[in-house]
Amino acid sequence: MKLTKTLGYLGFIASIFVGFGEYFLHYSPSILEHAQDYEFFKFVALNNLTIGHFLAVIGLPFYFAGYIHIYRMLKSGNETLARTVLGIGFIAFAVGGVWIGSRASIGNIVHLKETIDPLVYQNLLAHYTNHMEVLVQALRVIIATLSVVFVIAIIKGGTYYKKWMAVFNPIVILIVLVVLGKLIPSIGKHMLPILMNVTHFILFTVSLYQLNKYNNTHQNA
Repeated sequence: MKLTKTLGYLGFIASIFVGFGEYFLHYSPSILEHAQDYEFFKFVALNNLTIGHFLAVIGLPFYFAGYIHIYRMLKSGNETLARTVLGIGFIAFAVGGVWIGSRASIGNIVHLKETIDPLVYQNLLAHYTNHMEVLVQALRVIIATLSVVFVIAIIKGGTYYKKWMAVFNPIVILIVLVVLGKLIPSIGKHMLPILMNVTHFILFTVSLYQLNKYNNTHQNA
């Protein structure tokens, strides 16, 4: 169980590293008002783009360890479902890694807007949208699929999770955070730019809590 706990903490660390990285990459006080055509990037300092890029790239591999933790928490219930969650999780963060690795570059292009021919600039944005931003849409579908399998695995029983953990699946956490961010813009402008990382910060926190409860219960049995 020590390995399972260590892997969970690595996933937790990933959510912090990548979260800070994405915050540096995306946050400015004007982010909610300048979402169109990536215009918010012009309010993000170039140094922040560089810091954010490398924080995110350094932290991202630890997400794979985090999903091995989730696999180990689920596998005693149903090995096939646990492996499915693991595989989808790996796909999710492979796709997410490609996307986040592109953000500093598109941010730099936005900073160069005034030096680029307008038609060329629009072509660059369109190319980025069609090849990189589309990955965000794919990622949402992947995470929703992962969440369904995650819930089924827990409800079937036999895992290290209590069944109430099914409520804390990634897509439900994500939706709740989006609603909260929209209702409270003062929180949303900080949280929405790093939404997937906040989601997994909560997921790994609750997962580690359940693992500790499971260990304590069986030690005292």
